[in-house]
Amino acid sequence: MPARLTPDELRRYSRHILLPELGMQGQQRLKESSVLLIGAGGLGSPLALYLAAAGVGRIAVVDSDVVDESNLQRQVLHGTPDVGRKKVESARERMLEINPHIEVAVHDEPFTSANAMRIATGHNAIVDGTDNFPTRYLSNDVAVLLGIPNIYGSIFRFEGQVSTFWSRHGPCYRCLYPEPPPPGSVPSCAEGGVLGILPGVVGTLQATETIKTLTGIGQPLIGRLLLYDALAMQFRELRFARDPDCPICGQHPTITALIDYQEFCGLPAQSHTFHETVHEQSQQPTTTMALPEITVEQLAELRSSGTPHTLIDVREPHEYDLCNLGGILIPLGQIPTRYSEVPREGRVVVHCRSGARSGKAVEYLQSLGYTNLENLAGGILAWSDRVDPSVPKY
Repeated sequence: MPARLTPDELRRYSRHILLPELGMQGQQRLKESSVLLIGAGGLGSPLALYLAAAGVGRIAVVDSDVVDESNLQRQVLHGTPDVGRKKVESARERMLEINPHIEVAVHDEPFTSANAMRIATGHNAIVDGTDNFPTRYLSNDVAVLLGIPNIYGSIFRFEGQVSTFWSRHGPCYRCLYPEPPPPGSVPSCAEGGVLGILPGVVGTLQATETIKTLTGIGQPLIGRLLLYDALAMQFRELRFARDPDCPICGQHPTITALIDYQEFCGLPAQSHTFHETVHEQSQQPTTTMALPEITVEQLAELRSSGTPHTLIDVREPHEYDLCNLGGILIPLGQIPTRYSEVPREGRVVVHCRSGARSGKAVEYLQSLGYTNLENLAGGILAWSDRVDPSVPKY
């Protein structure tokens, strides 16, 4: 028997019920539905707000991150008083303020191969609000194995993507992206930046797809990838088909259980899988070899003692203009063509914002025979925290 709407709910959802395509039956389906939202950050914010407001009966949010001040430019689910709080707690509080008629379950833990099936089982859809490739492949595979839709979205700088992957009706994420990009080839939001409004647009499109999928109305983005360019204010659509050789949804699947997605994406094992704050504050270089490092305190001693050394900054020019420690600016992408500017003798310290990009630079230069390099652990963020607070953090 369909879920009955209370008089309060009838008033709350009256504008939905007036839509002939949705109506009473569609609103009842929303009330009966259960959705798993992975991530309570940039994309998760509009998703959580609008799915709660729409009356999705049960929403489970999984995230083990805390609210950071740098999140507030785009993660509108959280406010300034929430800085330092667990994102799932801030999210649940705000969602229930919007709609006390729904149930909000929270999972204060990373979404991993070890717990994904436990967390996702029993839901009608997965909504992917993550920001990295291992978790995207993980959420896709969980959805395929459970036979439920996976509402996908991604953002970078001024561009976004949205699609609905549902292996029972069309292609999955692996059909579109069979292989992950090489580690480090796609900068994180912390490295490349992101327009604060962008996740609002993309996340709202994901919420729309979720409501359509749960209620069975309209034409979901199955087999279609919607591309959004905020600078040009353009939408484009790419069509793609199921890959018959897809390892999980193809004719002869070879993936029948969850795998190690960090290893699949060529990344070292780590406990956190989808948190922007991890990227922004403690991201470590993705490398398979030990890199020589220097702490910010040791660099400060070098500078104060006048010990000869060369400082190489591998950030972008606009970051250098925002704050810098001096030295030679060679953006990471220019290292292959400008490496000759890096001395092969004497002490050379390479740094960036957090130590991630500089680690990649050191690794590359080592492959060219450099033996005199040190990566500044923690980058400018650590310098600001532990040496000179007057250096702005961004």
